[in-house]
Amino acid sequence: MKKLLSEQLVDYLERRDTKYVFGLCGHTVIAMLDALEKSKKLKYISVRHEQIASTAADGYARATGRASVVLCHLGPGLTNATTGVANAALDSIPMVVIAGDVPSYYYGKHPHQEVNMHADASQYEIYKPFVKRAWRIDRAEMFPEILDKAFRLAESGRPGPVLISVPMDMFSREVDTRFFERTYLDSHETVKPSLDEETAKKIVKALVEAKNPVIHVGGGIILARASEELKDFVEFLEIPVSRTLMGQGALSDRHPLMMGMTGFWGTYFINGKTSQADVVLGLGTRFAEADSSSWYDGITFDANKTKFMQIDIEPSEIGRNYPVCIGAEADLKSALKVLLKVAKELYPNGLKNPEIIKAIADYKKEFKEENRAIEEDSRYPMTPQRILKDVREVLPEDAIICTDVGWNKNGVGQQFDITQPGTIMHPGGLATMGFGSAALLGVKLAKPDKKVITLIGDGGFGTNPSVLATAKEYNIPVVWVVMNNYAFGTIAGLEGAHYKHNFGTVFRIDSKPYNPEWAEVAKAYGIKAKKIQTADEFKEAFREAINSNEPYLLDVPMENIPVPTEGIWNINDIYTPKENVKDGVLMSGEAVRSKHVSTK
Repeated sequence: MKKLLSEQLVDYLERRDTKYVFGLCGHTVIAMLDALEKSKKLKYISVRHEQIASTAADGYARATGRASVVLCHLGPGLTNATTGVANAALDSIPMVVIAGDVPSYYYGKHPHQEVNMHADASQYEIYKPFVKRAWRIDRAEMFPEILDKAFRLAESGRPGPVLISVPMDMFSREVDTRFFERTYLDSHETVKPSLDEETAKKIVKALVEAKNPVIHVGGGIILARASEELKDFVEFLEIPVSRTLMGQGALSDRHPLMMGMTGFWGTYFINGKTSQADVVLGLGTRFAEADSSSWYDGITFDANKTKFMQIDIEPSEIGRNYPVCIGAEADLKSALKVLLKVAKELYPNGLKNPEIIKAIADYKKEFKEENRAIEEDSRYPMTPQRILKDVREVLPEDAIICTDVGWNKNGVGQQFDITQPGTIMHPGGLATMGFGSAALLGVKLAKPDKKVITLIGDGGFGTNPSVLATAKEYNIPVVWVVMNNYAFGTIAGLEGAHYKHNFGTVFRIDSKPYNPEWAEVAKAYGIKAKKIQTADEFKEAFREAINSNEPYLLDVPMENIPVPTEGIWNINDIYTPKENVKDGVLMSGEAVRSKHVSTK
């Protein structure tokens, strides 16, 4: 029996229990839209810009742990979706992008919207630098096999996006259903490698025998759903834990063994503990630049003093930035179970480390006290610290927050307690402006029973406010908290600190701060909205918004106070060169830790 390829694709997605397809129309995918319109199980989420589609799909995949699906047009559709797909790639988020292409019989003739400046039939290669695999369908009969490969690859190993480019005529071709028979037989699960016990013994012994061991965790713990296993292991041996930005929530920020975030937005206490560690076990982290203070020895980590061990599902990340004495490719959930098993066999009574627990508790108390005055300050525009404090006091701890870039990401990572895994979603590797305002749509669709908000700057929200239309059209009850400092605040702070002006970074007309009235813009889309007029009214307005059960926007005027930092970022030494730093290497002496200064 023969059926249209588009209809069989919809049937395939339904059998995979795919709930949503995120996309934007174009002439190359109309046949696919026709097939989706007939589906009783798949819901198509139509957006006004392809970056919203790919970013909402990113949020959905983070929340479910399964590959999301994006449908987009060729040419500008493919390129508009690029940023969201690349953001997912750098953060290891599984996604299958199905893109329409020019008719297969018109390759190289430059039909409408084909990109073929240097090679014919190759526009799908635009995605090659960041997807795990890019396929083009040259024979309709091959589509079923490629579909199975695409989803398996997206979800296995280090997860990530894949692309299937489909010439528009293929969607409209009839294909014998026997070619899809293989997809009924293919398992949708891939068993990941674990850790052998001999290696586990070496790791456990190294940690126990160390004088100052640290376990440093990244986003890989979240991706592996390994938070409980991490908690059990560190509690048994009472080893202190540091984390990356992306590792936030891997272990509760209030856990007595969790020190906090390292690196540029880390603190003297945390960076001090990690830089003085004699053994560091990295779990699901590449020791990235911001988390490692640009790899300056002695600031956050010190390769001259520390032995590094590393476990990651992606072997290319092991030893990427620091040499390792033990490197293991393994699924972190399985690996931590083996580590705990071995630890209990070697040290049946576990270990106790009351000194480090007290030191962490004292540090957290001191940090909180130092921050208290600015958190409780009632000045207006509000301080970012006051906004975060009020949000934390009102928001349920199982609510999900999507951040963006600036205070809402770096400040949250530094001083906003996350207690449950999977309740904070940062744009990490690509640090994309506009991530939060679109990702929360996918998150809410995946978790309809949870409160879902974004903390986002006015610069980030302004990149694509048409997210409001999608939320209204599909009644997705999310909350945008626009932390409005009338600037690209972080960059304005950097420029002001080094060059004493804010050219190109602040929003002004005739020297006066300017922004669209975001609450009025939201109302024009049919969204409930409010502009906060005093600091003291924010908390109740936020409570009303999250309990309204409908899309809601709060425009919150905020001072452009920089995120306090005691770490190092090499870009500061490029802007203002230091004599003892050359080409990103600390040559001698102490590096000068950079503290941003306010631009006001």
